[in-house]
Amino acid sequence: MYAMQKLLTTLLCLSFAVSTFAQSGPDDNEELKSAALEALISAPPERALPLAIKVLKGNNSDELKAKALFILSQIDTPEAQELLVATAKQESGALQQEAIRMIGIGGDKSALAAISSLYSADNEDLRDAVLEAYLIAGDADAVYQLALNAKGEEEFGAAVDTLGAMGANEQLRQLRDRAGASESWIEAIAVSGDADTLRDLATDKSNPERQLQAIEALGIVGGDSVNKTLLDVYKAATRDDVREAALDGMLIAGYDQGVLELYRASNDAAEKKHLLEYLVMMDSDEVWTVIDSALDGAD
Repeated sequence: MYAMQKLLTTLLCLSFAVSTFAQSGPDDNEELKSAALEALISAPPERALPLAIKVLKGNNSDELKAKALFILSQIDTPEAQELLVATAKQESGALQQEAIRMIGIGGDKSALAAISSLYSADNEDLRDAVLEAYLIAGDADAVYQLALNAKGEEEFGAAVDTLGAMGANEQLRQLRDRAGASESWIEAIAVSGDADTLRDLATDKSNPERQLQAIEALGIVGGDSVNKTLLDVYKAATRDDVREAALDGMLIAGYDQGVLELYRASNDAAEKKHLLEYLVMMDSDEVWTVIDSALDGAD
């Protein structure tokens, strides 16, 4: 599953490179050079490396240089990886970002470690490229370190979003104390599918803001077990905000049967009105029957 995800991500990156550096109406010489570079993908490393370096250091278009960077990413030698790192650190703009992504595709550990310093640069595009490289390489520990040392919520949020996309439950759990009541961290926990941590947070009253966020975020995970948890949280709640968060979670999860159960069990007119509003928002199949009964005075 992860291998397929990595392959798809790689193909997307290559597509991005072509669209980013594409020039209008390339001449025949440019097309010939491009075809020659593509042929190097199947060439032996000792043949491909000097030719890729020649293109990268020569007076060529950024599109051709981007293709040369991809060739380098496929060559497992220190020289190729060092050149990728040098390009990532010395270039600027789209070519620099492409070099960083190619380091992710190559997956060389020393090269991946070398680009971590670029994350602290005051450049959002650069930070995104570093995170994308780690995502492609599946280097959750590197992203964890970026999150741990992030300066400000924006940097922290970007890192934990990536951990969530990677399903890096262990690393996200380790950031619990660092996260505080960070909404981005809660959402990352949910995206990673870690219902157990969210359940724990949903009953932790030491941080009310985080508790409410966790209850609502359970809806992102969804499933029968989570639905039951949300229903139990609502029934056991002694605070209106907790009940509201549980309803929001059911709304996100599409658990209209739970809201319907609460509606039918309630004897409080104000509560039933509020639950009916949720059933309408959820476009429940049974909402019209409920409305008809309410109009007849049966409920």
